[in-house]
Amino acid sequence: MTGKRGRPRSIETEKSILQASFELLLEMGFASVTIEKIAERAGVSKATIYKWWPNKAAVVMDGFLSGVSKRLPVPDTGSVYEDLLKHAAYVVSFLTSIEGKVLSEIIGEGQSDPTLAEAYQTRYFAPRRAEAKQIIARGIERGELNKEIDMDLFIDLIYGPFFYRLIMTGGELNEAYVHQIVNAAFYGIRTKTP
Repeated sequence: MTGKRGRPRSIETEKSILQASFELLLEMGFASVTIEKIAERAGVSKATIYKWWPNKAAVVMDGFLSGVSKRLPVPDTGSVYEDLLKHAAYVVSFLTSIEGKVLSEIIGEGQSDPTLAEAYQTRYFAPRRAEAKQIIARGIERGELNKEIDMDLFIDLIYGPFFYRLIMTGGELNEAYVHQIVNAAFYGIRTKTP
């Protein structure tokens, strides 16, 4: 970190803090996690945590992402359709896991906590969108997709329904639904012509 005096971050201490925040989040839920509890579990002072993170939301989101980072790989099969299908399946698998339920809780808490909303938007959703854009950009480069495509709209069409079901309707999220959504985004919803 530049501009701050003092010793640089200890990797072991940082890992301990992130692990503690992730464990507490899974055990207690976001609302019950405190900086005091994270510090106690990690064996550090509250001052150490506040030196590296501005608030509870930031350290908890970093702990969450540290704990789940390997769960959402970015595929590169050589086919944009297959890559998006696999990526969407990873997202749905994650959303239906215990960690995904925690993410739903974080999103809910963020509706009344702007600091938390900013933390999950910048630390979780922005990187996921960047991954999807990377997949789409490769598809454009290979000539599989129209270069005029609106990437943000395309991403919304694929991933938006998953979050809508997860948070709003409680509808089932499964492999068949992933295929339906990706197909609809790729080929559109067509009716038979007479």
